[in-house]
Amino acid sequence: MIAREGYTIVAVAAALAAGLAIGAWQFDAWLWRGPLLALAGGSLVFTLYFFRDPERTPPADARDNGLVAPADGKVVEIVEEADSLYIDGPAKRLSIFLSPLDVHVNRVPARGAIEYEKYRPGDYLVAWHPKASEKNERSELGLRHPSGTKVLFKQIAGAVARRIVYHIGEGDSVTAGQRFGIVKFGSRMDVLVPPHVDLTVEKGEHVTAGDTVMGWLPEARVQSVEASEAEASSDVSTAP
Repeated sequence: MIAREGYTIVAVAAALAAGLAIGAWQFDAWLWRGPLLALAGGSLVFTLYFFRDPERTPPADARDNGLVAPADGKVVEIVEEADSLYIDGPAKRLSIFLSPLDVHVNRVPARGAIEYEKYRPGDYLVAWHPKASEKNERSELGLRHPSGTKVLFKQIAGAVARRIVYHIGEGDSVTAGQRFGIVKFGSRMDVLVPPHVDLTVEKGEHVTAGDTVMGWLPEARVQSVEASEAEASSDVSTAP
């Protein structure tokens, strides 16, 4: 399956590959024909590979309260910092670096409602640069889990990635593992959560978008209220 964000680029790559292949056959010598055919085929295969979009389903027990990876890649940082954008207080930041060979389709890290959305133009520092999350072109998306816990996640462009695409905005209801966008040709994804969220991954670990559980959010408030009401009702019914 090919990501919809890649349809135009794949079509252009296919047209260029066809042109190179036709041009290659104008040469009698394989000294020229071979490299041109290899370039045509290689460029098309790489483009198709980059925009691949495999099906992903979060583990059943993580669909309600799990914090799933929003991107494929390597966890390069887990740090504590203050966030003033959406969480508005102390936070844990987990950063994932995507190499050009990783799947680049991005997925929502938890279920909830999108309350904050901002696109920021910026620089193109290498994705692993400490200031990339503050200075690079990026999207910032904040969701509130039914428990009330806030989750902030950012698509961050790198030195090669020059195009951020996302399809969700304020007011949207989202599910864990839902596709929401892509950063083209190498990038970084940051996820910020409040200190009470229990993270289960470590620095250096490779995660898979929509599949790897990175941590656990509290139970939804509505579930807690219903449980309390049920317990209260039970107490009343058993009272002498």
